[in-house]
Amino acid sequence: MNRKPSLLVVFLTVFIDLIGFGIIVPLVPMYSRHYGASGLMIGIIIASFSAMQFIFSPIWGRLSDRHGRRPILLISTAGAAISYVIFAIASAHDNLWLLLASRLFAGACGGNITVAQAYVADISKPEERSKKMGLIGMAFGLGFIFGPAISGVMLKFFGATAPGWAAATLCALNFILAYFILAESLKPDSTPVANRPRFTQWSHTLSQPKIGLLIFTFFLATFAFSCFESTLPLLVSDNFNLGLTKDETAPAGTVISLFVFCGLIAAFIQGGAIGKLVKKFGEPKLIAASLIITGTSLVLLPLVKGEGALSWSKVLHLADTPWLLMLGALVLLSFGSSLSRAPLFGLLSNLTPANEQGATIGVAQSAGSLARIVGPIFAATLYDHQHMLPYLICGGISIVAGVFAFQSLRGIKIPATASK
Repeated sequence: MNRKPSLLVVFLTVFIDLIGFGIIVPLVPMYSRHYGASGLMIGIIIASFSAMQFIFSPIWGRLSDRHGRRPILLISTAGAAISYVIFAIASAHDNLWLLLASRLFAGACGGNITVAQAYVADISKPEERSKKMGLIGMAFGLGFIFGPAISGVMLKFFGATAPGWAAATLCALNFILAYFILAESLKPDSTPVANRPRFTQWSHTLSQPKIGLLIFTFFLATFAFSCFESTLPLLVSDNFNLGLTKDETAPAGTVISLFVFCGLIAAFIQGGAIGKLVKKFGEPKLIAASLIITGTSLVLLPLVKGEGALSWSKVLHLADTPWLLMLGALVLLSFGSSLSRAPLFGLLSNLTPANEQGATIGVAQSAGSLARIVGPIFAATLYDHQHMLPYLICGGISIVAGVFAFQSLRGIKIPATASK
């Protein structure tokens, strides 16, 4: 079959993969609490996904530099389908350890985002990479729109196991789609660098001052954001006096609606506005602004308290002040967090030689995964003691990181021969 590398095809591949991911994410804290898990255990289950991403992101990246992007994307997509089958079985049997196993396996396969970003770098001009990386971010945003929405429908009409089976089905269909239409993007004349051991690769990548600085910034941004991602269902449940079990669809619907709301904003920013914003302000300023805005919103979120589930009719008629304030804080957070990934990875890609794209992006993704390991455990454990504490600390870290990024990144210039 005569295939050509296509941004649209890799976008669809990531998008469908992220729908499966989005179906499951809002349910993990609810299911974990239903099974009687402590805050620490909830944090471990959420962090397990990222722990495996931390291990596998650079492995997938290096393998794709040597063997091509297409086969690695196919293998990891097939594995994701299997992981969601395990999740569905865990849901049927109320098995906490099987739930943990499903997240470990899904995380190993989820390291393929490294390969998708390397694919985008392969087929994009240096000056367009931040904008094109925004499309990968848009796939994330859309995945968090359609994924939770599908999750809510499946949960309401077909029961607690249905979201897992739906995610598995979508990933299986994604594998079939990618198998038939996804072309290889790695150029035949691209000679991969020597395969380095994991810690040697980390040392090599981080020893480059500009690249190391960007990766450290990404780590801090991800750590702060993981506070929101891992505890929002618990915060909403507690601050608005909702029940939170896997079998109660009303509280689950409220949480899922919030994830959809955030996903819509993220998709809008990363899918269209980010290119214009990069052109006007440049990557360093956007990265710094992202951290400061995100940190401010994190500080505000736990301060909002009310009664009852989210009612969109009351909100639209401006009759539900607590939920209006919550949605306002989420708008701020979604806008802020959407500004960083595309310019950061665009800048990172432009500072990296063509034959090391997968390896370098893999190290960056591993740093993000490391943040998502310690972040949820840190946030969920602190949350058990005091609901506000993880938000105030992570918000403060994000604001300080933003000021640091503004001072440190503004001198970075894209080389004229970037990644050619």
